[in-house]
Amino acid sequence: MAVLQDLLEEKGFLLADGATGTNFFAVGLEAGYPPELWNFEKPEAVLDLHEQFITAGSDLILTNSFGGTSYRLKLHGAEDRVAELNIQAARLARQVADAADKKVIVAGSMGPTGELFAPLGVLTPDLAVAAFKEQAEALATGGVDILHIETISSFEEIDAAYTAAESTGLPVVATMTFDTAGRTMMGVEPGRYGAYMQEKGATAVGANCGVGPAELMHSILAMQKEATIPLIAKGNCGIPEYRDHGIHYHGTPELMASYATLARDAGIKIIGGCCGTKPQHIAAMRQALDTAPIREAIDLAKIEAILGPAWQGIGEQESSSKPRRTRRRGNR
Repeated sequence: MAVLQDLLEEKGFLLADGATGTNFFAVGLEAGYPPELWNFEKPEAVLDLHEQFITAGSDLILTNSFGGTSYRLKLHGAEDRVAELNIQAARLARQVADAADKKVIVAGSMGPTGELFAPLGVLTPDLAVAAFKEQAEALATGGVDILHIETISSFEEIDAAYTAAESTGLPVVATMTFDTAGRTMMGVEPGRYGAYMQEKGATAVGANCGVGPAELMHSILAMQKEATIPLIAKGNCGIPEYRDHGIHYHGTPELMASYATLARDAGIKIIGGCCGTKPQHIAAMRQALDTAPIREAIDLAKIEAILGPAWQGIGEQESSSKPRRTRRRGNR
């Protein structure tokens, strides 16, 4: 039960893993195909990616279950396979973690349903809780250490996911996705979110995906003002751009290493990468975290000086003259 807290106390901060879906594209995953089905169809690829991240230096890995609710799996005719796919995702990650020569946390990834809540959509709180609970229980059965809710945009969905995850008795951490205006797609501000999840009893709270590391750090610092529980930063590998019929990320290993040390120096406790982040990026982050001296007084100006300017500061209104960057929604 206290495995995450114990490892944090021992190490001070943890390095998480990087992308799942975007790394699978490089080894044959087709766009639109659910990575969760690879837990049975290509388990060797799932095992290999987990092993690559641990070898690169990750202390925490996420299961291949981001789209593992019945709502997401229904798009592929697999809504009746929630239990087996999530149990297998947890078992594959557990197998690699247990074989490592160090302690590695296995976090059960729980992504959004992809549905809108009423009256904008058909999803109700009860239906959402039921869907997330089916996934959470399967991940717990498979042997995860914690449950990791990620890429959420609304309070309604985080409430449902957290209620379901908490019912398993496992520690629960949760991240939302903030855009260039410093809000989620549904208008949630990071500071308000941090305070909200701390009050609910989350083990850790933070941000992932959506934008590049500079913008993500803006959101994290705003969250830090309102929450005292451990914070999570899992930024994309640079800014996602659509070109040549696909999503590309400009982030280099050096950029991600700078982001990692800035996050560490700002007091972030769980640091990782999201879309576009490969094992080589995690290896550079590990080396920098282990060797770079700690900076003092991390603020927005220092972040932008090192990572490059963000489009917007937290709390600024979005200007119509500044186009919004392409957001990556879906598989990590």
